[in-house]
Amino acid sequence: MSLHAHTHRPRSLSARTLPLLTSIVLAGAGLALLTPSFAVRAAEPTQASPVGGIIIDAAQVEAALARGAIVWDVRAAEDYQRGHLPGAINVGDAGKVLRDEQKEDFLPTASIEKIFSEAGLDPAREIVVYGARGNPYAYFGGYAVRAFGGKNVRIFHDGFEGWQEAGKPVATAATRLPRVALTLKPVPALATSTDDVLQAVAKPSVQILDVRTRKEYAGEDIRAIRGGHIPGAINIPFEENWRDANTPQKIARQETKGTDGLALKSRPELEALYQALDRDKETIVYCQSGVRAAETSTVLESLGFKNVKVYDSSWLGWAAKLSAPVDNETFLNVGLLTGQIGALKRQVGELEKKLASR
Repeated sequence: MSLHAHTHRPRSLSARTLPLLTSIVLAGAGLALLTPSFAVRAAEPTQASPVGGIIIDAAQVEAALARGAIVWDVRAAEDYQRGHLPGAINVGDAGKVLRDEQKEDFLPTASIEKIFSEAGLDPAREIVVYGARGNPYAYFGGYAVRAFGGKNVRIFHDGFEGWQEAGKPVATAATRLPRVALTLKPVPALATSTDDVLQAVAKPSVQILDVRTRKEYAGEDIRAIRGGHIPGAINIPFEENWRDANTPQKIARQETKGTDGLALKSRPELEALYQALDRDKETIVYCQSGVRAAETSTVLESLGFKNVKVYDSSWLGWAAKLSAPVDNETFLNVGLLTGQIGALKRQVGELEKKLASR
């Protein structure tokens, strides 16, 4: 998700291809799976817990709508069509529409400009971004608007589920805003490049926060050409921002049907979570490709951190630069992975034959 020119990064295979094929195999076997959008309705209402002016609740979203703010639903088109906030616009799954599928970087500025223009998504206006509760792509959408000049952007963390639980009206008819003429210019001050981070590693005035999972940080879950982490980086997984970081796994195991655990922690809890960090230092946040980092960086800003930057190339960019130092360094076994993918493809083929013969 880069605004910077950098070394071409190979697409993450183990993070995307293998789980996708596994999902296909399990789905073919008749097993229900939880999609990354966490599209499960909460069983009981929860109390919203915005931590600052950037992250808002349902009542504040309603007030923004009354002021004429643009509300952007970043979910996939089919989720939007099933129900959305009245007046919300949608361009499809923001993570797919705005990014290069292979490199996971932003599309060229001209392409983003066209998408925003046709959607009437004017960064100069007040914009509220939402998705499913807790999903980091809402924060990615907010970061995208800010990265191209937006200065009045807020995130509705509780998303569509929170809106429903608050008893607010839901629409199914699509909203189309008038096309707007835009000339977008990236705001590089919000992000930092691989070269910048290389220089920052040795600076005591900079702190680096890795928001990936514990296994990614330890080099056990390899999602790029190398595994491990940036030397000196502190690991606080982005899921720790939620009331219950294990909620997605609990939903997958059918231990709960509600999304309450994906709600944001209270401000005191979040302050305790990040108490080891210095609010006055420059803080660089990274993950795999900048999406999870977008959520945590927004939370940190809401808590009063003064100089927060997203390392938008994140681990994909760092791992691809082989001269960049890595702690707990491990390497992706491409041959083994190819064999696993081949085996899964064969299983898919066998399942397809069985289904066709029924």
